[in-house]
Amino acid sequence: MAAESVRVLIVEDHRVLAEGLELALSRHADLRVVGLAGTVAEAVRLASQQRPQVVLMDYYLPDGTGAQAALAVRQRVPDAAVVILTAEASEEALLAAVEAGACGYLLKSLAAAQVVQGVRRAAEGEMLIPAATLAGLVVRQRQRADRESERARLRGLLTPREREVLQLMVQGLDNRAIAARLVVSFTTVRGYVQSVLDKLGAHSKLEAVARASEYRLLER
Repeated sequence: MAAESVRVLIVEDHRVLAEGLELALSRHADLRVVGLAGTVAEAVRLASQQRPQVVLMDYYLPDGTGAQAALAVRQRVPDAAVVILTAEASEEALLAAVEAGACGYLLKSLAAAQVVQGVRRAAEGEMLIPAATLAGLVVRQRQRADRESERARLRGLLTPREREVLQLMVQGLDNRAIAARLVVSFTTVRGYVQSVLDKLGAHSKLEAVARASEYRLLER
C-alpha cells in the first residue's frame, strides 16, 4: 500500500512564485499541495481547513510576518511543521521565526530540489536549522540585548547638559572651548566633564568619547 502524500500549504503573496512552488512540489508523488495563501489571514483559514503537515511560508506577507503567521497557524494546527522560505537573511527574522515555532528557515536562493528536500525533512520532524547556528544566534541576541540595556542605563545617567558636554567632547573641543560654546565658566565645564567621566566609568576624556561611540549614547 502506497504511503499517503505529505500535505503542503504554500503561503506566498507573489502569485507567480507560489504557482512555481506548487508546480515544483506537485512533480513528486509523495508531496501534495493542498492550498495557496497570500496573506496571514488566508494561511490561518486554509491551515484550519486543510490540516497541512508542512506549511511553506514567505517571511514578509501583506498583513504580517511569517513569524506571526507561523504562530497563528500552529495554534490551530499544532502538528504542522512550518518552514520559512524567504529572501530575508537577517538574524532578527530567523530568531523571530524560531521563537514562533518554525522548524526551518530556507533562503529563496536555494535550488528547487533543495526546497523539496527541506519539505520532506520537515514532514519527518527534522529541525532544518543546525543546532550550532541556533546556539550562536541566541548568544549574539543576548549580547545585543545586554548592550542595549547598558546603553539605556548609561543614557539615563547623563543629564541633558552632560550629554551636551559629551557631544562637544566627541567633536574634539577642549574644556575652554566647551566653556566658550556653552557660555559658562571653565570651572563649571570641568565639573561637568568629571561628572561625565564618573558616570561612564571612564578614566579619561578619550575613553569617555570611546564609550559614547561604542554605546551610541548621543543617538536618539
